[in-house]
Amino acid sequence: MPKPLRMTRRTWIAAWAVLCAAAMAATAALNASPAPDPPEKPEKPVSAECAERIADIETQLAKAKQEGNDDGILSFTRTPVGADDCSDEILDHFRADR
Repeated sequence: MPKPLRMTRRTWIAAWAVLCAAAMAATAALNASPAPDPPEKPEKPVSAECAERIADIETQLAKAKQEGNDDGILSFTRTPVGADDCSDEILDHFRADR
């Protein structure tokens, strides 16, 4: 029966160092490569009432910025009964800006 190959401590350390260096090089290469562009979603049509509400919010943000209150916080009252719920459209619109 042939003797199994014995590896010395130096050989183990050298192999470990080579693997670590290869992993660090691969990580650096992955970090340097640009991220792929996300697939573009087609814009959903927005109702006229929601578009008007979004325009009003943008106007209020511009006014607050002009007055020096540019902390990005606005408060709104609840929507009237029977009005369109535009929360998803508003979130989609302002998420695209960030």
